[in-house]
Amino acid sequence: MKQPPSGMTEECGVAGAVAPGRQAARAVFFGLFALQHRGQEAAGIASSDGRAAYIHKGLGRVAQVFDEDNLGPLLGELAIGHNRYSTTGATQLRNAQPHLVETALGPLAVAHNGNLTNARRLRRELLEAGIGFSSGSDTEVMLRLLALPAEGEAAGDPWLTRMRRLMERAEGAYSLVVLTREAVYALRDPWGFRPLAVGALEGGGFAVASESSALATMGAGFDFEVEPGSAVRLDREGYTVHRLVEPQKRALCVFEFVYFARPDTLLDGQEVHAVRRRLGAELAREAPAEADVVVGVPDSATAHALGYAEAAGLPYAEGLIKNRYIGRTFIEPDDALRKSGVRLKYTPLASVLAGRRVVLVDDSIVRGNTAGPLVRLLRSAGAREVHLRVASPPVRHPCFMGLDMATHEELIAHNLDVAKIREHVGADSLAYLSHAGMMRAVGGGRGFCDACFTGRYPVTLEAGPAGADALVGEG
Repeated sequence: MKQPPSGMTEECGVAGAVAPGRQAARAVFFGLFALQHRGQEAAGIASSDGRAAYIHKGLGRVAQVFDEDNLGPLLGELAIGHNRYSTTGATQLRNAQPHLVETALGPLAVAHNGNLTNARRLRRELLEAGIGFSSGSDTEVMLRLLALPAEGEAAGDPWLTRMRRLMERAEGAYSLVVLTREAVYALRDPWGFRPLAVGALEGGGFAVASESSALATMGAGFDFEVEPGSAVRLDREGYTVHRLVEPQKRALCVFEFVYFARPDTLLDGQEVHAVRRRLGAELAREAPAEADVVVGVPDSATAHALGYAEAAGLPYAEGLIKNRYIGRTFIEPDDALRKSGVRLKYTPLASVLAGRRVVLVDDSIVRGNTAGPLVRLLRSAGAREVHLRVASPPVRHPCFMGLDMATHEELIAHNLDVAKIREHVGADSLAYLSHAGMMRAVGGGRGFCDACFTGRYPVTLEAGPAGADALVGEG
């Protein structure tokens, strides 16, 4: 049985490549490997050689799903891929991506990072029109919409006409890679909730990925980010950019900077690592502590802790060692091991902690299941005081744009004030970064979605499960 996550869980990752004269699926494989942090439940790749499409997908991480025997048959110079973490619903192979169908225009495959807020209504309309479904995902809703002929598609590229119709009807977050017989397309919703980057491959061709850092692993440079409301067509001749709908008010997920994206990723022209150091520095100015050493929760809060230590004039030390392989097994721990909680993932260093007043920096607190055990872990190694500092504001509202961020009832900051949370986790003191401090660090003038902190959602949420009209969200 899938255990509920202790905090915020990663979203999905997508990648695509056009590699003239080479096997594109291999480049996509390495892109997915670099995006493994965005989803670990399932992985898949679909390819096209201009005549037929090929696909392989399975449950687990990229290295568990793919080997030379199943990667080799993914023929062709065109390919897309996906790492999945579901925001709702069970981990089932039928929901793994990409989804692939045959249409009158040839094969069509879609992989998606995001979550549609009107997916249930769109699905119902398609069912009433006689369109069947094989999964419960909102990605298949988009696939079925793209498979339907659109008015006016005879002139020009029919896929772009269908994509414009999709973007006019779909609401919510979606960064898509789409595979057809002759091209790979990269689409980004009009709000720009999720990132999507394009770059030129060494040896010719182009690649697209959820993060710029994955492009380097694919053997590509970083040229540009797909603009909100736009589609980029990648084929053997090069690429063309098409604005299909007018962009809305910019709403890039601020948690890409706080937690989700890799530190070496560039977003909106900013290196994520540098932004995280600024978040930590803002936190140090707002919430200083009389302490001897600063420790970050590895690996996600390391940069925040470095920024805090530098601004506070305190030494930074690696006080927690993370077991980076514990999450790579399908074997569930027994009850005794599960109750030990963070001890499965972290080991404290007594030489760093014993007798010292420690500032423990984390990127966020969501459910509050991890913070308390971490504080106790530091005390067990001899920490004299533990001052918990959080490099983002309290998370009080769920996300409906593709992140698994729990319900109102599960969010500790929705139910308890800071004093009660401090008591709950057992820290000597607790402070969060202010909303204003966070926006200063990330450069708030560019436009971000901060609904998990403020409750102000950029799009209308329709009635449905968990308050939004979502099916199985694709991260």
